[in-house]
Amino acid sequence: MNNKQSIYSFTLQALEEKIVSLGLKKYNALQIFQWIYQKNCQSFLNMSNIAKTSLAILENNFEINKLQIENKWIDENDGTIKFLFKLGDGQHVETVVMKFDYGYSVCISTQVGCNMGCKFCASGLLKKIRNLSTDEMVLQILGVNEYLQRNSGAKVSNVVVMGIGEPFDNYENLSNALKIIKENHAIGIGSRHITVSTCGVAPKIIEFGNDFNQINLAISLHAPNNEIRDKIMPVNKAYPLQVLFNALRKYSSTVNRKITFEYLLLGGVNDSVQNAVELSKLVKEFECYVNLIIYNSVDEHSFKRSANSKSFAETLIHNGVKVTTRLERGSRISAACGQLRANHEKNK
Repeated sequence: MNNKQSIYSFTLQALEEKIVSLGLKKYNALQIFQWIYQKNCQSFLNMSNIAKTSLAILENNFEINKLQIENKWIDENDGTIKFLFKLGDGQHVETVVMKFDYGYSVCISTQVGCNMGCKFCASGLLKKIRNLSTDEMVLQILGVNEYLQRNSGAKVSNVVVMGIGEPFDNYENLSNALKIIKENHAIGIGSRHITVSTCGVAPKIIEFGNDFNQINLAISLHAPNNEIRDKIMPVNKAYPLQVLFNALRKYSSTVNRKITFEYLLLGGVNDSVQNAVELSKLVKEFECYVNLIIYNSVDEHSFKRSANSKSFAETLIHNGVKVTTRLERGSRISAACGQLRANHEKNK
């Protein structure tokens, strides 16, 4: 039985504490980080500036692991790439990388499956099996970086935590992963280039604001009132809009960051002009913008694309709300969260 811990599961501080407990020097942790993150070293035995006796201890206690690419799909239209990674226990998780003018943005997952049960989402087609560990989140980014560097000499510049799973349902592992992602001696992506999305786990929003006051927060809102949200997002029954927005008020009082409200336009469900007016009233107290999303159809769901996206956006703008419309990407490769994993499991 392998009792070794993944070296990628440790923040720098945690690794310092761990290796000191094993008899190594505190500064060895920084050396290890430089080897695995800056030099992509795949063996402790190649770490030439660390004593051989120390390397033997590292070899006995840690592993330098990686995720296996089970499959990948490339949308030739916009360059979006979707990876299906195989985890150590044989489970699978999806990661998407998108190319923009400013660079490459990677969307990572936090769970195998999802229990939030949003009616429009492919992720919930396969229920949550387990949380991802810290290293499994970090390794998604490293796997994408390795692919990009090999094929284009580029690397990821932005991280969005919007893949399969509810990030705040796996908060401790997420928290450690975020520390590694933004650590200059590790992946080194600045906090303002990282966004975490939640469907509305209210208590964790406040904790997140206290822990990461420079990382961007996105709220998967998708409805302007409780009546609609109850029907399409079961989380709203635990944390209805009044509870969610009270948490956001506390968050905003301590964090000087704009909030993004994600709003998926579903034809005939949440896309009327009246819905837009309601949404404007709901969010107007916050420094925020609404990100309208064009629906990526999922065969197992009956929702349709909205024909009212233009009038909806115009109504929001008229009511003083800043609006962006997310460019549709990856539609040719089933890039909606969970679609590829669901297809893979179905076709086994």
